[in-house]
Amino acid sequence: MGPERGGVAVGRPTAKGTPLNFGEGTAFRLKSGRELARALLVLRLCAFPRLVRHAGTILTVSRRVLGARLWGGLLRATFYGQFVGGETPAEVVAAAGRLRAVGLRPMLAVPTEEDVGQEKDGEEWYDANRGAALECVGLAAATGPHPMMQLKVTALMSARLCETVSRRLAEPGAELTLERVEEVMGGEVASFPCLTPEENRHLGVSLRRLDDVAGFAAARGVRVLVDAEQSYVNPALSLATLALMARHNRASPWVWNTYQAYLQDGKRRLAGDAATARRRGVRFGVKLVRGAYLELERRRARELGDPDPVHPTLDATHRSYGECLELALGLAAQAGEEIEVMVATHNEVSVLHATHRMEELGIPRQGGGVCFGQLLGMCDHVSLALGEAGYAVYKSVPYGGAEATLPYLARRAQENQGVLQAARRERRLLARELRRRLLRRP
Repeated sequence: MGPERGGVAVGRPTAKGTPLNFGEGTAFRLKSGRELARALLVLRLCAFPRLVRHAGTILTVSRRVLGARLWGGLLRATFYGQFVGGETPAEVVAAAGRLRAVGLRPMLAVPTEEDVGQEKDGEEWYDANRGAALECVGLAAATGPHPMMQLKVTALMSARLCETVSRRLAEPGAELTLERVEEVMGGEVASFPCLTPEENRHLGVSLRRLDDVAGFAAARGVRVLVDAEQSYVNPALSLATLALMARHNRASPWVWNTYQAYLQDGKRRLAGDAATARRRGVRFGVKLVRGAYLELERRRARELGDPDPVHPTLDATHRSYGECLELALGLAAQAGEEIEVMVATHNEVSVLHATHRMEELGIPRQGGGVCFGQLLGMCDHVSLALGEAGYAVYKSVPYGGAEATLPYLARRAQENQGVLQAARRERRLLARELRRRLLRRP
């Protein structure tokens, strides 16, 4: 979502008096001249709403006109190079090394997901994605200490089934309990009366796919952050994620869930899942975001005549994010190592508020269970400043070939177009640092 009301807070001191200033841009001195020029070009192009809105069509047409080779070269020099970690394992590891060299950490992401209506026949596509997720675990483990990766449930389980399970969970007497889902992950046959035989079969193999990835990640020391998706599949996603936590988070929070503050039930779901984890005696991981499917959620609610699941105004979303953040940080301060939190936002006000509350609650910048997250290529002035100040900061790093990653990036650009269009400060700081180097100023 876009910047908070009242503009950006710059130079606000933390409780211990250490200023965290996003307005100086000195952290950009860590970037090469080529990186600065590319970032400035790409972010200026992304400031045009029509370009972002029609990104998918533009990419498709330009590939047809330019040919695959020239198209690929131009993309690697611009959008792909700015927002994607690379295609080969060597390129991804090199990108991770560049992040670590400037005080940031990589969080790898395979850019594969599915929405209702995009289901695949059979299990082949989902099995292939299981293989890709397992490869991502190994690659993340090779990128250095404290590795993380993101996982989309709908890459391993039909979105249509996720929607069906979510609907069934809202019905009284549903037998889709956390304990039963755990048992299916452990090898028992799925036989839920509320599902058809084919749905039960697909649910069983899908849950075991998810468990394979989580188990391998825990064995390799990689934290798996399960992404939230659309509100109509999220209950199923959370059920599966809590079951993974129950199976793998006894000693450490290897599996995390994502909570979307723009949804009206975001805070309730966060509090409820935290209570469930506490009751089950498992470690709990929280990734807190505003949310990325605003237009889709509202359009679907209108078409179906359902209540809008999203907060009615931007201010209400900001308030919700603040409340969820307060809840999550409070839990982390009280529970110590039992709860870990990622403050995943590009909003400067939210970031500064989080650092201020960390100081007040006595949560250390490193090793206190709280970290920050932003997308690769976006809000680098925030990420770099946080890293320089000693906070743990992750950049979400999608990787893969252009054909696979660019449709994903087009969706992310449309979802974050408010942030991209409002990135005036970042563009100004990039231009200033380029001028400083060209003029050879100290």
